[in-house]
Amino acid sequence: MQFDDYSLGEPDAWGAVSPQAGDIVRDAMMKEKVIKEILSCQDDLRVMLGRVDTVQKEVDKLVSENETLQMYIDNLTVQMAKRR
Repeated sequence: MQFDDYSLGEPDAWGAVSPQAGDIVRDAMMKEKVIKEILSCQDDLRVMLGRVDTVQKEVDKLVSENETLQMYIDNLTVQMAKRR
């Protein structure tokens, strides 16, 4: 009877192979690389969010100026209509 053939779909503790030292180092380096990429992406997102905020402020200012101009045009139109 061979015990190696007996499995329930899960690796058993007795037959498990421990990771080699190179695997651990490689995995740690890959994790470090992924973490650096994530941090870099977060920094990029912060920069873009700052730009979005700046553009939103500019848009709000332009909307306000347009409303002021529209009121000025409306007042001029009313004054011109009264003169006729």
